[in-house]
Amino acid sequence: MLYFEDIEIGRRQSFGRYDVTREEVIDFASKYDPQAFHLDDEAAAATHFSRLSASGWHTCAMTMRMLVENMKTESQAGLGSPGIDNLQWKKPVYPGDTLRVETEVIEKRRSKNRPDMGLFKSRCRVFNQDDIVVLEMVSNGLIRVRDPEAPIEG
Repeated sequence: MLYFEDIEIGRRQSFGRYDVTREEVIDFASKYDPQAFHLDDEAAAATHFSRLSASGWHTCAMTMRMLVENMKTESQAGLGSPGIDNLQWKKPVYPGDTLRVETEVIEKRRSKNRPDMGLFKSRCRVFNQDDIVVLEMVSNGLIRVRDPEAPIEG
């Protein structure tokens, strides 16, 4: 089990594989982001996307799936997330793309109010099959502390 104490600033990981399908792009958009360039080839062709593209929120959902699958393989003592910072959709994601994730821990601190909990921030980049960054954000993760009785440093 991976606890707060085990997380090191600078730790890098590369993981995931998500194949983006046309059917899923249209299904997600029809439910949650029904803009024409996510639903219709002709409408998308008339935009700067030039073809059908995934919603940025769909890209976030696919990223979350890869993050959670990675957490399962690590057996983290995770407690969820209070949010993300600096979310940027850098390039469009298209049906046929294959996505992957790279993370780097950039900060961590122990909660002063909840000594059983720590927070860590990771820079998260999502790449397509051509190694082009399509999404970038800073993810905030809450995680259990192995020894809540240990003094809080800093």
